[in-house]
Amino acid sequence: MTLEELVAQLLSVPSERISETGTTEPALLDEDGEIVWEEAESLLEHGVGHFTRLAGGGGISPERAAEVTEELQEYLVEETRLGVPAVPHEECLSGYMGPDGTTYPQMIGVASTFEPDRVREMTDRIREQLRAIGSVHALSPVLDIGRDPRWGRTEETFGEDPYLVARMASAYVEGLQGEDPRTGISATLKHFAGHGVGEGGKNRSSVQVGEREFREVHLFPYEVAIREAGAESVMNAYHDVDGIPCAADESLLTGILRGEWEFEGTVVSDYFSVRFLKEEHGVASDYQTAAVQAVQAGLDVELPQIECYDTLVDAVEAGEIERETIETAARRVLRQKVEKGLFEDYGTDQGDVEAAFGPEANREYARQLARESVTLLKNEDDLLPIADDERVAVVGPKADTSAGQLGDYAYAAHYPWKESNRHVVTPLEAFEERLGADSVTYAEGCTTTGPGTDGFEDAVAAAEDADVALAFVGARSAVALSEADAAERDERPDVPTSGEGADVADLGLPGVQKELVEELQETETPLVVVFVSGKPHATPWIDEHVPAVVHGWLPGEEGGYGIADVVLGEHNPSGRLPLSIPKNVGQLPVYYGRKPNSRNERHVYADSDPLYPFGYGLSYTDFAYGDVELSATEIAPAGTVTASITVENTGEMAGHEVIQCYAHQRWPTQARPVQELVGFHRVHLEPGESATVEFDVAASQLAYHDADMDVVVEPGEYELRIGSSAADIEADATFEVTGRREVPQKGRVYFAETRVDSEN
Repeated sequence: MTLEELVAQLLSVPSERISETGTTEPALLDEDGEIVWEEAESLLEHGVGHFTRLAGGGGISPERAAEVTEELQEYLVEETRLGVPAVPHEECLSGYMGPDGTTYPQMIGVASTFEPDRVREMTDRIREQLRAIGSVHALSPVLDIGRDPRWGRTEETFGEDPYLVARMASAYVEGLQGEDPRTGISATLKHFAGHGVGEGGKNRSSVQVGEREFREVHLFPYEVAIREAGAESVMNAYHDVDGIPCAADESLLTGILRGEWEFEGTVVSDYFSVRFLKEEHGVASDYQTAAVQAVQAGLDVELPQIECYDTLVDAVEAGEIERETIETAARRVLRQKVEKGLFEDYGTDQGDVEAAFGPEANREYARQLARESVTLLKNEDDLLPIADDERVAVVGPKADTSAGQLGDYAYAAHYPWKESNRHVVTPLEAFEERLGADSVTYAEGCTTTGPGTDGFEDAVAAAEDADVALAFVGARSAVALSEADAAERDERPDVPTSGEGADVADLGLPGVQKELVEELQETETPLVVVFVSGKPHATPWIDEHVPAVVHGWLPGEEGGYGIADVVLGEHNPSGRLPLSIPKNVGQLPVYYGRKPNSRNERHVYADSDPLYPFGYGLSYTDFAYGDVELSATEIAPAGTVTASITVENTGEMAGHEVIQCYAHQRWPTQARPVQELVGFHRVHLEPGESATVEFDVAASQLAYHDADMDVVVEPGEYELRIGSSAADIEADATFEVTGRREVPQKGRVYFAETRVDSEN
């Protein structure tokens, strides 16, 4: 290969090019979805590594996306010297992010199911849609740890706990990649690494974290998804860690990723992160220097468009970088193309498109995910579920907005000005359909962020005329706060306060939504507050005064039905919190796995307890736990202990319980988290039914980095605590590890094996 052809494999070309000022201009496609052949022939002269979001970015139908992808691949194969096809990639965090793609709940909601099988089934469906349009690579899932809810992208995460994130993300990868690389979609783990703990909870800001915490918390899910699920791609994070930008961190992208974990896939850049080495971090004087820094660190492909890496030809010729470095990166890209079978079959089939897409595609599964993600936080005097014959007031700014049910990487939220054929069911629509329009009164009350209270009177009147009032409140999710929004954010009615680039300093309800809830609470009508939001809101007043509280997260296109299924009793609420909800922003951090001194110390006017703890969620039935029984009271440092516990449904309604197993070491040699999740199992029980759940916990799950940064199992006394949340431990038992062991690279057990035996 010529040097130009090698470098071309490290480039990506989009459907439309984004300028540094944010304006767009055609690249491969015009605004009508037609190929701009003059541009294409110039951009693809030497081949190319990736096509950037031809379908989603181009806003074209699945049928047209399949045609365009095949035409461009055919050009590469038949008209360029080497005939090397490209890797078409798309976004799919909550479903394929393009016209007609099914939109599932945002990931923070999916995490609330505590059910990896649900994630695997979801991404299996996503894989079918992506393959149908010719894509073979996806920029998902997000493995960031969501411990600072000020960060707008908290909604994209699987929560605060590295074990839960690792389990859910691994299932996501397994479903997306499938069993055969030639029919699967390469999953991209992002954002590598530590992106969720930027200073001030701000996106892309610097991360200051010690190596031990970095490895044990923020790198852990990536290690697991690579070793256990075989993830095929990784994306660098934007920020710097202790002064070293991730896009130019050789110790991270090569030393840990490829050296320690033996990762053989491709590393792709987060969009524009190579040029940010110059523009944001100031560590490169020009784009060529930025390109050299990134590719030498181990970053293979620059996304989303040609900006810096095309200068690598000049850099090699000037002696600034060795040709062998370019060959190494290109070899990884070419290997992926071989493994995906692109050299044998890059084409698409319109029959596959018809089978995978359509207005009703996967809607029933989206509804199932939505209702299983809904979390009941409070239910005083069994106000819920609501009976079918009740007259209901549906109020609030999240009650009847389609985009308000979606996460930031859903197509309709990401591109609100573009068309989509996917109907999004709002809560108002769902309740009117179920109860009848005559039994439902609607009033918006207020907007999500504006200061206006003119709608309060109508909302209060609707509540006073109803048997039950449902207030749908929360934050709007979107990508980036526009300049217009920022300039007039106090007056604008619907500024995004969640999602990428929408970070906040206050975790209360935005705008005058809390005041609306207070007005509704003054009526004599029983009130239910339903949060439809991708982040936790610090609302102790609501917890104290409102009899029933529900968190619907961002439930997707079937979200209205999912919420109604729970509120009306068709589905017993089964969601559990994947992160702790604080009482106020000043308490942060409140994640359950803090070290003892952080957990036990308090502020003058606030204690250290969250408003609602990790793993918490109520049901319409009751569950009773027995004692924990251990298979042994002593195990070797390479051994396994089995903990079993019997759980019984003592109520009158069938329901799910999420049984959670936490580990705690007594008298460790260093300050350790108060407790750590080591296993969980979701079980469904009929009234009066019981089940015995067993957790096989390997000693290596208890390992951590010692003073020399070796991963070791320490001897000593350990507790296994089992309960319904991190704060609701129902039973515990103690065992001893009899020796010390350094855990080998390939000898670590990451997940507890679980089993369940049902009894009548």
